[in-house]
Amino acid sequence: MELRYLRYFVAVAEELHFSRAAQRLGISQPPLSQQIRALEAELETRLLTRTNRRVELTEAGLLFLEDAREILARTERASRRVSRVGRGETGQLRVGFTTSVPLTATLPQILLRYRQRYPDVDLRMHELNSRRQIEPLLEGDLDIGIMRPATLPDGLDAFTLIREPLMAVVNEQGPLGGHSSPLTLDELAIHPFIYFSPAAGTGLLDQFNALFARRGLTPRLVQEVGGPNTIISLVAGGLGVSILPASFRHIRIDNVRYRPISDDDAVSEVWLTHLRHQPTPQTQRFVDLVREYRGREIPG
Repeated sequence: MELRYLRYFVAVAEELHFSRAAQRLGISQPPLSQQIRALEAELETRLLTRTNRRVELTEAGLLFLEDAREILARTERASRRVSRVGRGETGQLRVGFTTSVPLTATLPQILLRYRQRYPDVDLRMHELNSRRQIEPLLEGDLDIGIMRPATLPDGLDAFTLIREPLMAVVNEQGPLGGHSSPLTLDELAIHPFIYFSPAAGTGLLDQFNALFARRGLTPRLVQEVGGPNTIISLVAGGLGVSILPASFRHIRIDNVRYRPISDDDAVSEVWLTHLRHQPTPQTQRFVDLVREYRGREIPG
């Protein structure tokens, strides 16, 4: 049974007048009468009684009107839901993010704007280091990855979301702790270093190695750890120095000082990453919103 039969019948049943129903539907009366007769033939039941002066519903017509209204209402609701999903206004968005990003102002601001614009999207946040976001993105278990730079396969696209300076993390009671002026990487390289282990899976390790390699320097790593909080705690304990993105300066631990680094290339980026081809509507809406605000200065 075609839905238009139901729409035609409901219009006639509510108007109890073929001419008014035809006008409401935007069709002429003869085709409307033919469609109602075809519906009755399909149901093998008389739904309406007609005379020259009036149209009335039969008992079967009254029952059918109730069901027809419900079917049309359900169809309309389903259509609206599907359309909203297709426009990215509802459904689900799964976002992976690396540990340091919530320490910046950028991600909370973007999430707030997204939530205000798309309140019916189920936003799921997953804390994962940069490299561990790649496989879930490729397999469709994540929609968006917010990560430090990493080597990406061809199936993923990325653009810069945040650029922030790197800062030296030093012990206040150590040889570098007595001042707040900028340091150079050459000055830092002579001190024992605490940094991420390769198993940590963070893109910061690649940046760290590249920065010193460009200067022909090989820092002496005395501790390799899994997380930034451990790095900062070990610096506080006097075991060495480190470098971290400026957003980590919000982690305040006794005996730790954050000093600027004067080298121009001592910066770190955060990328927004997603599938290159056929992103979900929710993904595309998120990317569009980020691009809309990316040109505005959002403090890190």
